[in-house]
Amino acid sequence: MKSDNSRIDEWFVPKFGPIRFRVFVGFLFLPYTAMCICFTLLGGLLSPVVHIDRVLALAIIYFLALGISAHAADGIGNRGFFLFAYNFELFHGFFHNNVWFSISWGALPFVAGFVMQTNSITVLSILLSFLTGFVSYVEIKLSRKYKALKKTKGQLVQQDKLEFYLKSISLGTISITIVSFIIAYFHTIQNISRWFLL
Repeated sequence: MKSDNSRIDEWFVPKFGPIRFRVFVGFLFLPYTAMCICFTLLGGLLSPVVHIDRVLALAIIYFLALGISAHAADGIGNRGFFLFAYNFELFHGFFHNNVWFSISWGALPFVAGFVMQTNSITVLSILLSFLTGFVSYVEIKLSRKYKALKKTKGQLVQQDKLEFYLKSISLGTISITIVSFIIAYFHTIQNISRWFLL
């Protein structure tokens, strides 16, 4: 099986285990899928009201929709319109570029997370979605350069530098989300305990 097609030589794929397991992990693009899930979770966690059950449900939905569905679609050719427009390069590839990627995989997940908590959109949620969109834009721009260098097997120093940046962006996003989740969880528990003490 060629590593170009299976992605088993990517930095996020374990170097151990059965080949099918490694191909499956490569297929999921776990750090980047996790980033999109994190943007959704951050949208929910940074809203004025946090329902932990909705936050967890969104994580599962986005993992299935993006981690599985979108990458499966991408392998043969986010949810809804962008699942088809971006991954299948519809409309002559108009939506298959860095800007639309940052909107569909960065900004919209944040807004979706916020809306699922509050049933509303605020100016603050839109402004914060620009931040997650920007992070997605930087990630996809670096990722495309990284993939091009890997294909040519040249400039190993530049390739290592890009890999370091990609790791930092994805792990930083995941870390910020974990801290936000812990804070929201303990804040929710504290509010519930206050309610019982009344």
